[in-house]
Order: sequence, then C-alpha cells, then structure tokens
Amino acid sequence: MIRKTKTHNRRTFLGQSGLTLGSLLLASNSQLRAGGIFRREREAFQISLAQWTLVRELKSGKIDNLDFAKVASDHGIGAIEYVNQFFMDKATDKNYLAEMKKRADDLSVTSVLIMCDNEGNLGDPDESKRKRAVENHRKWIDAANALGCHAIRVNARSGGSWDEQVKLAADGLRSLCEIGEQENIHVIVENHGGLSSNADWLLEVMETVNHSKCGTLPDTGNFRINNEETYDSYLGVKKLMPWAKGVSIKDKVWDANGNQSDLDFTRMMQIVVNAGYRGHCGIEFGGLEGLNAARESLEIARDQIELPRSEKPIADAIDRLRPRRKSNRRSES
Repeated sequence: MIRKTKTHNRRTFLGQSGLTLGSLLLASNSQLRAGGIFRREREAFQISLAQWTLVRELKSGKIDNLDFAKVASDHGIGAIEYVNQFFMDKATDKNYLAEMKKRADDLSVTSVLIMCDNEGNLGDPDESKRKRAVENHRKWIDAANALGCHAIRVNARSGGSWDEQVKLAADGLRSLCEIGEQENIHVIVENHGGLSSNADWLLEVMETVNHSKCGTLPDTGNFRINNEETYDSYLGVKKLMPWAKGVSIKDKVWDANGNQSDLDFTRMMQIVVNAGYRGHCGIEFGGLEGLNAARESLEIARDQIELPRSEKPIADAIDRLRPRRKSNRRSES
C-alpha cells in the first residue's frame, strides 16, 4: 500500500496562478534552475532514494535492479542513488546500462550517483594494490557517465598512522579524481568506518587532495569509528558539509560517547541547509515497508527548517502563491 503526496508541476501551477513571464523574471537564476521555482524543496534540499534501503528485497530477488527507478517513483521519490553491488557484473554492459537509464528517464527519475564497494582500498599501503583499486573504479566512472549520474561514492580505507592514512588515501583519491575529471564525474567519499568516520581526518584528506572533483558524502548515521570510538553525528555533518556533493540520511545518530539515538530530522537538515547545500539527500533507512514514512519525515523537516535570510523573502512569496500540498491517503493495490 503506497501513500502518495499530491504535487503540482510547474505547468499546472502557472496555469492556476496566472503568473506572467515578467513576474517569473523577478526570481533569481538559482531559483529558476531545474524548473523548480514553485517547489519549496528546490530552495532547501531534494529527496532521493539510496538503493541500499532496499537491500533485503534486492538480495532476495523480490525487486530487480532494473525496477529500482519504478519503486522510487511509486513512492513519490524522483531521484535515485545506485549501489554497484546490485549490478556488479554489468558495469561495462552498455545495453544493460542503457536500459537502466531508459527506465529512469521514462519515469522522469534523476540518476544521482553510484555507491561503489568491493573494488579495493584507494588508500592501500601497498602501492600496486592502491593503483589497482583506482583502475577498478574507472569502469564505475564510465557507468556513472552512461547513467547520467554526477558522481560515484567511494571509500577511503587505508592503514597505518593518522598521517600515513591521510597521505595514502589522498594519493588514491587524487588519481581517481583525475580520471573522473575527464568525464565530469565527481568522486565523493562517505564516512564509512575507520578513520573516515572521524570528520577531522576526512577533512584533512579533502584538503590534501585539493581537487575540484573530490568531495564528501556525509552519512548521518556512520560516525562509529570503531567499537570504542564514535564521533558526534551533528558535529561531523556540520564539518563535512562544506565539501559535500551528496548527503545520506539514516534515522539513527551517534554522540561522542558511543551512544546512539534517533535522528532529529529538523535539526540535521537545518545543518545541511545552513551550509548552502541544495542537492539531493538520500534516504537510507526504513526498508521498503517504511519508505513512505521515511520520505514524509524528510518532507516534514523540509517544511520546518529556516532558510538563510537572503533566500527567505522570495521563498515566503512563493509559499504564499503556490497551492498547498495535500496528502492523499488513498490506498493503491
């Protein structure tokens, strides 16, 4: 049973409100971008679905990878984040990638990024293994380009001391970013265990790489460094946001003392927006059965956050003009 939120597209709203072209031109270019001037989420953040949310259904065969875009669309989500593990043997299959893209495009679903795992450690202390890991990721840059994604998400696993791991991870990332630059694909690093879940370490890596195609993908729930050490999720996200080219949302967070608690959606999303981020925030919790509730949690937070002062006047004007969003609780079989 799927709950859908009633939305109004640009054409419908223009017809209802009778706005003229002249009034549209009063808006800034950033608010006109992507045709989203009449949707408040364009001034805050956009919601996407991370494929790992459906891991049980995908691994059991209940959902096929090719149907990922449809599942997202059926639940009112217009953007998706792939995980390479669900089409690991298809990275270079042009026909398969074309079918993935077609299915997403046919539903007007945006392909955001590919999360890449199991391709070696980009910060491996062994230089030959590190170079091999870089080359292993090359095909996923090609695949991201074929799908219309803007980025691949990678891990920055390494070994050695703090400084040694910074140097090694930065070396592998810089090499991969140089490949990504050729196809205009970003290489973004998630806090994903080990030192990468220490925001201070990951920031040092970003500064060392110092490449326009390198960035972070802050994950709100992945600040457990090891069994004995955690990093405060709210502080960690705040520190990583200046480098962010994506955000992953989990419904649990950590404090600095090893305690886990429920995510305060509004507080976290306010941090994201305050950093100037207006991109996609990927749902990565709740599973298939909880997907509507997960989306609605982010929608509620989006309505509650305060926009920066420079954006607030026009956002308020748009809110007064646009139709109110109504929830349609009709069940669909």
